[in-house]
Amino acid sequence: QVQFVESGGDLVQAGGSLRLSCAASRSTVSINGFAFIGWYRQAPGKQRELVATITRGGRTNYADFVKGRFAISRDNAKSTVYLQMNSLKAEDTAVYYCWGPNDPSVSWGQGTQVTVSS
Repeated sequence: QVQFVESGGDLVQAGGSLRLSCAASRSTVSINGFAFIGWYRQAPGKQRELVATITRGGRTNYADFVKGRFAISRDNAKSTVYLQMNSLKAEDTAVYYCWGPNDPSVSWGQGTQVTVSS
């Protein structure tokens, strides 16, 4: 089954930056046509929450808690969606996932761990 594959997570100090990448696990599957792709995160003991989305047409939307710090973008040539994270805070520590609706569906991936030390 095709899954999303996330990468780029790391341990970083507060105030630092990371860039996460998202693609499909099978190179023949392009996420360019998905209606939207979202980045989500889940911290230990908390519900998964939406961080940012980007539509097929490039329209973006952000959760209030990341506005002005994170930026979502896409490279259609690479069929990849990115999440640039700046001014990271300890509370950004979580496993980050990407996902978007499609037919046939693509499953959630394993996520990528982001740990911000204060």
